[in-house]
Amino acid sequence: MEEKSYKEYLEHITTFIFDVDGVLTDGTVTVTTEGELLRSMNMKDGYGIKTAINMGFNVCVISGGTNEGVKIRLEGLGVSDIYLGAHNKIEQLNDYFNKKNIKSENVLYMGDDIPDYPVMKVVGLPSCPQDAVPEIKGISKYISHKKGGKGAARDVIEQVLKVQGKWNGNFDAMYD
Repeated sequence: MEEKSYKEYLEHITTFIFDVDGVLTDGTVTVTTEGELLRSMNMKDGYGIKTAINMGFNVCVISGGTNEGVKIRLEGLGVSDIYLGAHNKIEQLNDYFNKKNIKSENVLYMGDDIPDYPVMKVVGLPSCPQDAVPEIKGISKYISHKKGGKGAARDVIEQVLKVQGKWNGNFDAMYD
């Protein structure tokens, strides 16, 4: 059987799920003298997430991290389904699927490291940033040309919206 191109999956995507560290951030942390872990998030990724939500897509974050600042940033973008401290991401994924009545084939998940592997095996379009670990690249149907924290989330969101005719240059309509 011929392998499908990742573009053939884009028209069926209704839901984006992202990991945080290494996907929405570049995976580095700055440690303050008080022990606080600081991360940087890309504004273009944020715009992509907000646009996807405004266009009616489900957006969820499942992360092993527990940073309250990350949660505040995501909530500010309109993300209401945020699972932090997720050590077995498949549990949170199943909870989210049941809560929202989502089918796995309609999900694009972007991860970058081994904890994302089980989730990526069950979604319709597993994807990763350009700098993901080899095991994750090996199961990804799409590898972004962007690195984690440097626009990879925006890349996949924009591609889905363009294929579905929802990134059409009529940006006034998105914000009326």
